[in-house]
Amino acid sequence: MSRPPLRALLLPLLLGVPVPAAAQSAGQNAAPAPAAAPTSAPSEAAPQPSSAQTGATQTGAAQTGAEQPSAAQPSPARPGAALRGLWIDAFGPGLKTPAQVRQTVQDAARLGVNTLFVQAIRRADCLCLKASVPAISDADLAPGFDPLEAITAQAHARGMKVIAWLSVTGVANTTVPNTSPDHLMRAHGPDAGRASWLARRPDGSWLEGRDAWLDAAIPDAAEYMTQAAVSLVRNYPVDGIQLDRIRYPDGGAWGYDPKVLARYRAESGRPGTPAPTDPAWQAWKREQITNLVRRIALEVKAVRPDAWISAATITYNDAPADLSGFRKTRTYTDVMQDWPTWMQTGLLDLNVLMNYKRDAAPPQGAWFDRWNAFAQLVQTRTDGQRVALASGTAMYLNAPRVTAAQAARSVQAGLGWVGYSYRTPTADVYGQRQDTPAGLSAVQAVLTAPGAVLNTPRPWTETPVTTRGLLGRVTGAEVPGGRTVQVIRDDRVIAQAQTDALGYYGFATLTPGPVEVRVSGQRWLDRVPERGVVRLPDLLVRAVQIIPSLPPTKP
Repeated sequence: MSRPPLRALLLPLLLGVPVPAAAQSAGQNAAPAPAAAPTSAPSEAAPQPSSAQTGATQTGAAQTGAEQPSAAQPSPARPGAALRGLWIDAFGPGLKTPAQVRQTVQDAARLGVNTLFVQAIRRADCLCLKASVPAISDADLAPGFDPLEAITAQAHARGMKVIAWLSVTGVANTTVPNTSPDHLMRAHGPDAGRASWLARRPDGSWLEGRDAWLDAAIPDAAEYMTQAAVSLVRNYPVDGIQLDRIRYPDGGAWGYDPKVLARYRAESGRPGTPAPTDPAWQAWKREQITNLVRRIALEVKAVRPDAWISAATITYNDAPADLSGFRKTRTYTDVMQDWPTWMQTGLLDLNVLMNYKRDAAPPQGAWFDRWNAFAQLVQTRTDGQRVALASGTAMYLNAPRVTAAQAARSVQAGLGWVGYSYRTPTADVYGQRQDTPAGLSAVQAVLTAPGAVLNTPRPWTETPVTTRGLLGRVTGAEVPGGRTVQVIRDDRVIAQAQTDALGYYGFATLTPGPVEVRVSGQRWLDRVPERGVVRLPDLLVRAVQIIPSLPPTKP
């Protein structure tokens, strides 16, 4: 999309305009993973109380749904309702040789799905050769082979969309480290001192199990993650990206790298070291995750306005009834993920809930349905457009009939459906009691049966909701983060935000037309496009020093 000519006024001014009143990781209650279990967010299992511990019983639609996999067709007006997807992970066979990719695409086509969520960036490394991160170091990867390029071409030839799935903050596993000298753990790992980018606990420890995570509040780490995402849409004809592990690790007590604490103190004005449960500290960390989502979304949209921006989002335990209840969930207070805000402010085009529940473990079937319902309560953006929704189900935790029932209930509720995963399509495959081909056949039989969600294969032809946005940056300030940015039209503030740690700000749901952007005594005139994101030039911010008058001279 071509930009209109820039019309700029870069002038110091007094900002006196009044501001109007303002406005998982994954499987709950999952059994312990076998030795070869995947460690990516759409497949990771967060331990929760068992049904025996909760003493609850399963009732209603969730109880009967497992026995009734029939699926009525959803209204086509509901965004995302026609999506039928499959996650293709990279923790085993499926993507690493030309023969594996051909088989994967053939199996997906036979199953009848219309979208593949293909693991591209796994642990700060890629199942591809043209990203800004190094390729995976895996003896099973065919030399010179580009899995993302191959699967995208073959899936497109069969009418399927390809969404490149990337782990954003999950960057290493000490059991299977990447051996490339270019991997970020070499220069920014645990022993890199001030150059370390890892999330840390108060005692300085950095491992969650065997996994290492980047801290989104470290500016250089956020920049690295952003450029990794952008490199995928710049170099591959994928239909979009999906953000996974876009959060802090489980447990709440993360974010204690000295650099992060120094930033927090500078921006908040609060001295000392905050407790993990400090609401102000939690809110600040949550904003760092949201800032990263915003930056990735707007940078990608600036490159390709029609790319889908998706996230695999956390649904721990039972669902809330409303937004107030959501702000008490582990999703919000533990891993600092505020996906309702991402939807409502236009940062996501598609939210795929990691709604990983087991109908056979009461009351998880009811939890599953309530999360689907809650997501629809927060589906509408501030500009009135609705974000696409799909329910991601844990095929690997359930029998095929339960997968079919959960898919049916999702579609009947007006959501699309995505299954995790191609490599582990049943609980028996995940538990190593059945091989993958047998599991795929079993799942295919129930999902393609008369009345089931894949009985009549159809393409997903929907395009993302319209993004009309601006992305800019302030430079020259000692503390670039936390500065107020206003968007003004006809002498009225129509949007307001704060800059992130690198000085970036952005908006995704503006109305098209001329606007003025004001921040820290600077302003810029430009035009919001009909579709896409305008990248504004950097605004240089200088601190104005007051020079006292000279004392009177003696006569």
